[in-house]
Amino acid sequence: MSNVTFPRKEFEKEIKLTDEVIEKISLFGTPLEKITNEEIEIEIFPNRPDLLSMQGYLRGFKAFLGKETGIKKYKLQKPEKNHHVKIDSSVKEVRPFTACAIVKNLKFSDDKIKEIIELQEKLHITIGRNRKKLAIGIYPLEKISLPIKYEARQPEKIRFIPLEETNEMDGNQILSKHPAGKEYSHLLEGKDKFPIFIDAKGKILSMPPIINSNDTGKITFDTKDVFIECSGFHLETLQRTLNIIVTTLAEMGGKICQMTLDYGKEKITTPDISPEKIKLSLENTNKLLGLELKEKDLEKLLPKMGHDYKNKTVSVAPWRTDILHEVDIIEDIAIAYGYEKLVPELPNISTIAEEAPKEKIISKLAEILVGLGLTEISTYHLIKQEESEITKLPEKIKLEDSKTEYKILRPNLLIPALRILSENKDNEYPQNIFELGTVFTKDEKSETGIKETENLIVTCSPANFTKMKQILNNLASSLNLQFDFEEATHLQLIDGRTAQIKINNKPAGYLGELHPETLRAWGIKMPVGVLEISLEEIFKELDK
Repeated sequence: MSNVTFPRKEFEKEIKLTDEVIEKISLFGTPLEKITNEEIEIEIFPNRPDLLSMQGYLRGFKAFLGKETGIKKYKLQKPEKNHHVKIDSSVKEVRPFTACAIVKNLKFSDDKIKEIIELQEKLHITIGRNRKKLAIGIYPLEKISLPIKYEARQPEKIRFIPLEETNEMDGNQILSKHPAGKEYSHLLEGKDKFPIFIDAKGKILSMPPIINSNDTGKITFDTKDVFIECSGFHLETLQRTLNIIVTTLAEMGGKICQMTLDYGKEKITTPDISPEKIKLSLENTNKLLGLELKEKDLEKLLPKMGHDYKNKTVSVAPWRTDILHEVDIIEDIAIAYGYEKLVPELPNISTIAEEAPKEKIISKLAEILVGLGLTEISTYHLIKQEESEITKLPEKIKLEDSKTEYKILRPNLLIPALRILSENKDNEYPQNIFELGTVFTKDEKSETGIKETENLIVTCSPANFTKMKQILNNLASSLNLQFDFEEATHLQLIDGRTAQIKINNKPAGYLGELHPETLRAWGIKMPVGVLEISLEEIFKELDK
């Protein structure tokens, strides 16, 4: 969550802060933290990064108040001949995508420069996951020669003066000496090449996701036109983030100009602010909210949340990064309708609640493992395409229309556990974690074609085969179960230090030590012991 502070005087030029309006700020889903004669402080939840700037907030809140409803329209100027960005294939292994734009005719004040910098940093923290997922650069166009090139170079061949410095540094020196370099150096750790943006004269604009150039990467009061780039790993996320920035600048009086991105065989034009179309079921809406809304009600409610609605189809604003599914639209309908108007009802049935037997076993397993000093984790049910390739999955269950980089249902808990260890490789050791969660396999006999089962994984680092067997023996003793072992092989584990786990002579899982090649592939620096068990046989045994 992020708190944003807006100047009250500027805010009230658009919306007068009456008692009714102050109450509706919280009903909009943005709790009011503080209001004084000088400023207004509002809490913005992570799902609404489009509200992080005052311009974005006023746009959304005006619609909620019924003043300027529906999707706000912005004019785009088509790309000029030199409004071009060439994406070199060298960035593929580092940060493969970018989305870019130019905004002209701006008039910056001290407050507006501060607001843009704050928006940039809050987007880095929220959508960007502290620059890991995406990084943003904003540059004064008058100091840049178009067209632009995005490429990767060896760090010793990257030389420029980083922001707020006076001396030229190479890529490695920036990571070791510059404050921003030290803070974000882990994002380029282990990379042979670092990404850079350069202009037509060969001047380096920035080294994302670390720092801009002091010569070309700092906007001032004299800046009238800006070049904006978002770089990262998921093109759709970059495009939506770019939409948030350019529409904020358009609200400040700027003119949005598109750019042509040359990805070799494919050319893309950004920004693209055409709305996304999502079908909406009135039946699903009423069932989920417990209401009896009509089509005409949806025609009034959805525009209050900045959407257009026609023929049972919702047009979603291109800066709404949070709308991924019909359910997200129904949530907006609830906000527009007013949660304060929803009347709670007790169900007209009498039941006695009891924890499901399987959940009791899962709770018991978690209690035992926490008692052994392990930390429980909870990860996504989906994994990334690149993760499936690293682990050489023979079979993949892909989502048809994933809105994120997570596109494949996880077939085991090992992949997300390795992701956690990889992301924390520079943190304190030992790292002993476990997860109890659902995994997915193809099953033609099931109604959906997918079978869901519960697994347990334990990963310890540093650890060996003996330690993992001790943990399993502790589990067996605590649950009064008998596990048997048989030498086995596993694609990710070391031969001779891997065993198959059996219950009642039926295969139930594996334990062993991660192979050095697996450790290298994930960038993990310490030896890792792992055990993973299907809980289905355990459920059967303990339910007798």
